[in-house]
Amino acid sequence: MKSQPIFDYPLFALGFRAFFALAGLAALILIVFWNAIFNGTLTSEHYYPNNYWHAHEMLLGYAVAVIAGFLLTAVKNWTGKPTSTGDQLASLCLLWLYGRILPFYAGLLPDALIALVDFAFLPALAYQVSKPIIEAKQYRNLFFIGLIMLLALGNGLIHAEMLGLQENTATIGIQLVVATIIILILIIAGRVFPFFTERGIPGTLIIRNPLLDNASVASAVIVFALQIFGISGTLLALAAIVAVAVNVARLSDWYVQRVMYVPLLWVLYAGYGWIILGFMLTVLSAYSVVLPSLALHAFTLGGIGVLTLGMMARVSLGHTGRAMKASNTMAIAFVLINVAALFRVLLPIAMPHWYENLIYVSTLSWLAAFSLFVFVYAPILSSARIDGQDG
Repeated sequence: MKSQPIFDYPLFALGFRAFFALAGLAALILIVFWNAIFNGTLTSEHYYPNNYWHAHEMLLGYAVAVIAGFLLTAVKNWTGKPTSTGDQLASLCLLWLYGRILPFYAGLLPDALIALVDFAFLPALAYQVSKPIIEAKQYRNLFFIGLIMLLALGNGLIHAEMLGLQENTATIGIQLVVATIIILILIIAGRVFPFFTERGIPGTLIIRNPLLDNASVASAVIVFALQIFGISGTLLALAAIVAVAVNVARLSDWYVQRVMYVPLLWVLYAGYGWIILGFMLTVLSAYSVVLPSLALHAFTLGGIGVLTLGMMARVSLGHTGRAMKASNTMAIAFVLINVAALFRVLLPIAMPHWYENLIYVSTLSWLAAFSLFVFVYAPILSSARIDGQDG
């Protein structure tokens, strides 16, 4: 007799539900903790040094949760095969959650156990995502498994330094993770931006340009590879200029003026714009005109933060049977997340003496944006589809 699943709830009916909920909560909790650490009001024994913890958790905690939710949902659509649900999905979520919690038990638990639990999530995700792809014989989609394993490699490099197995590998690991996430975004953008634009603006036809699609990804790979290998100056600047030009051309091909009247679209285009700005600031940082951290946060807070919020909002509506229209509350959240990026990335260039105040406003804007997301989407993610279908 088949046993009844323990986690037989709508929240575990499909990957996007549980992982988007976890991502929304993580975006709030992790930044509250980081703000307390940044201000010196919170000190604790921790597995990671403070700066590494912030980078690790926002990338391999928050961003990876969004990636997991998206891929577990998208792969089901692409292949027509089921992905993790119920108890299996809950187990993946718990593994992710333990990775966030156990570092606070450094000194009480062996460091090797903390590292193993956190590291295990991405290979487990790769396995679950690969099963339906292989079953459907859609081998061309296996490159997503390669990208997940690149994220795992970056995570492994971070843990190698934390465990004292290697020296000076954590920074390289973080760079590899950032690069992989941005490249993943650029690849997925080519699949969904034209489709979303056509669906969101009736009568629009987007002509795909495979040459620009490939060039945008290749140019980004070159820029990030140069940075990982410590190459800067003119060579990095030239590569970043090419990346700017190619990605501007690509985005321009998809853009139509009416995008600005559809919040579910303009937030995605704005997120892509932050990635392009990241390449622009990379040009300047190659000549030490601006700090590299500003380019980094253009990619992360701007590109990853804005795009993931927009994608979670849209995917959640579509896969719960709701109309593809953002509420006024979410439109405000989309503005706030861009304000957070503005105060973290651009305004410090113009007003460096106000840096701490600008960071404070950026933090509040981020927290407000994700508070609105959790408020609006917690009921959507935790309740059954309104059209009665599975998922």
